[in-house]
Amino acid sequence: MAADRRSSWLKGVLDLLVLSCLTGGESYGYEISKALTAAGLGEIKGGTLYPVLNRLEEAGLAVGEFRAAERGPGRRYYRLTDDGRRALAEQGASWREFHSAVTAMLTSTLPGGPA
Repeated sequence: MAADRRSSWLKGVLDLLVLSCLTGGESYGYEISKALTAAGLGEIKGGTLYPVLNRLEEAGLAVGEFRAAERGPGRRYYRLTDDGRRALAEQGASWREFHSAVTAMLTSTLPGGPA
């Protein structure tokens, strides 16, 4: 049950988190997945991550570029566009407001919270 809840919460914010992963510069899917895992969000599999990257690309928020590798398979590197940076700033602010409202509600209704 807890994993199901976590999964549904993540679906609502994964696009934003992926945009956030690209603020430090370009990256590729596996590297983004590792960053999300390291942040404590659980393992994000390719079947979940790559549709997000495609959606961000189609929306003009990220640009992907395939690069061949000397060894092994090539990789598609993604970077934020100016629209992606604006969307991250706007949606990030909205998420923080939402998070604050949820936190305030939970704090006021949980045992030990303010009355």
